[in-house]
Amino acid sequence: MNSNSNKYREASHAGSWYSSNKNTLDGQLTGWLSNVTNGAGDMGSNARAIIAPHAGFSYSGPTAAYAYKQIDPSMVNKVFILGPSHHVHLKGCALTATSICHTPLYDLIVDRPITEKLHATGCFDWMTQQTDEDEHSIEMHLPYVAKVMQQKRDKYTVVPVLVGNLSKASERLYGELFAPYLADPSNLFVISSDFCHWGKRFSYSDYEESNGTIAEHIEKLDRMGMELIERLDTLGFHNYLRDHRNTICGRHPISVLLNMIDVLKSESGYGKPIGFKFIHYAQSNACRSKNDSSVSYASGVLTIS
Repeated sequence: MNSNSNKYREASHAGSWYSSNKNTLDGQLTGWLSNVTNGAGDMGSNARAIIAPHAGFSYSGPTAAYAYKQIDPSMVNKVFILGPSHHVHLKGCALTATSICHTPLYDLIVDRPITEKLHATGCFDWMTQQTDEDEHSIEMHLPYVAKVMQQKRDKYTVVPVLVGNLSKASERLYGELFAPYLADPSNLFVISSDFCHWGKRFSYSDYEESNGTIAEHIEKLDRMGMELIERLDTLGFHNYLRDHRNTICGRHPISVLLNMIDVLKSESGYGKPIGFKFIHYAQSNACRSKNDSSVSYASGVLTIS
């Protein structure tokens, strides 16, 4: 076992990106989940994977609630959280070396046997403590996981995975490694991603006036990618990113999920219907000027009947 495996992962973004007060945070999460339209995104089955945003809760919390509302905690024993790396360059993926993840609600137990098994494949590094705690793409999902899974507190585990700047071949490799876990109905995958980051501060300001306002252009661009994900079109999504350069920060975790699905669909005898649907979309700001900026948020749900 890794020598750092007895360490705690502190909730380093609590108090800035989301409330560090247990009662305040619980109330916010409860409110956002309660505000989800009844039946939104209901595909007649329990979520097996979700795509949800990871910005500060004041921005993305209401959108994330739409995906988390689709989870049936009674069905889930392990939660895999795949988040993109914002601060360190990785060509592959890295695992948490900790055993406990703090949240203001309660502590989450890391699945050490699974992380050790994944590391033993030779395809994963260990995150340093600083890298782990600096990365918000994983941490921003921990309070939501704690909230929706609270009836099974201490009876489920989490597997945080930091996803690097993967090649197309590496996305396929990790898809093959994770596919058996996706096939298990007691596992849930949380894919952490915001969508378009638009504006000078993001070094991305593509705009076609024929699409309407800048905000309308951004939404059209995002929905092109979202439709490809809904179609489970791995190659189409890859080509879309190449051609349009949309700044979807979780593009590699999303592509790993699509590759997992491709692996399952290719297995002889695997005939279970697999579907994906986006159920909510929002932007942090309705851009109208090239001096504006915004980040897009989308929530989607994967079901396997």
